Amino acid sequence: MKGLNKSQDDKKKTPSASFIIGSIALVFLIIGYQIALFIHHAAVEKIVANHDHPDTVFVCSEAPGGSNQETHDQVRQSKELGSGSNSSKTAPGPSYVRKNSEHSEKAEAIRLANTPRRFESFRFNPNTAGIDDLMRLGFTQKQAKAIDNYRQKGGRFRRKSDFAKSYVVEDSVYRRLEPYIDIPRIDLNAADSATFETLPGIGKYFASKMVSYRKELGGYSYPEQLMDIWHFDQEKYDGLKDLIFINPSATTPYPLWKLPEEQLAKHPYIGKYAAHAIVIFRNNTPPEQWSVEALSKAGILKPENAKKLSRCLIARQE
Repeated sequence: MKGLNKSQDDKKKTPSASFIIGSIALVFLIIGYQIALFIHHAAVEKIVANHDHPDTVFVCSEAPGGSNQETHDQVRQSKELGSGSNSSKTAPGPSYVRKNSEHSEKAEAIRLANTPRRFESFRFNPNTAGIDDLMRLGFTQKQAKAIDNYRQKGGRFRRKSDFAKSYVVEDSVYRRLEPYIDIPRIDLNAADSATFETLPGIGKYFASKMVSYRKELGGYSYPEQLMDIWHFDQEKYDGLKDLIFINPSATTPYPLWKLPEEQLAKHPYIGKYAAHAIVIFRNNTPPEQWSVEALSKAGILKPENAKKLSRCLIARQE
């Protein structure tokens, strides 16, 4: 009986055939998984390497010259070494430039996901910086595309603080980039109506008025002239005054002392009757006495108009 029981115990300790087959399958599965991981890792490294090290040569010109001369010489010398020919007998050939080859979107996605990110800090305009530049600044591809989608839908960063409010811009990233954010102000004498529409509180109506009033003035001389426009009040001006400027060097002085009566009459601060009086004043007063203050003292200009005109950039009398 003891021998029979021992034999039965040995049978219980011996693994079954199904267990052995399952174990072997599991081992092969683990090995296969490790091989797949290795192949994937190698493929990723290859994609990244293909981007970092161009693998295609393009002919850029038929005749060597300019900045490509050195490249042409190097390619020609390599050909000579390979063929064993004499360099003096080799005729000049086309010049070559190495460039990145084209890769599929999927390969590019893998490259971007696996290439180590290198942060840079440089001056940029968040309204115009491309996706690649945004990624160079430290944003992920997803974050860069979110910023670009916001702009494509009409969004605009008017101030640095607007960029900080974006949900993809982390506080730590903004603190690093804040000194490098460069959002140009709008030149009142150079912008068109579409550019004016990007200002807060300015729609098509006021944008059109800002352009037409600039034409009447002969160019803005100081930003507060915007408040001469009907319903352009102090509150509206305060909301955008830090976003605009006037470049004096690009502003044409108003030729007050040369314009004929018809053109003087179109100026908002002068008008028909004052224009006629100015012409008479010029004809009967020595040029050295011409000034806006003199026009005001002579009663030609109303005090409020004389005050506004005195702040304008006026061409010298000759």
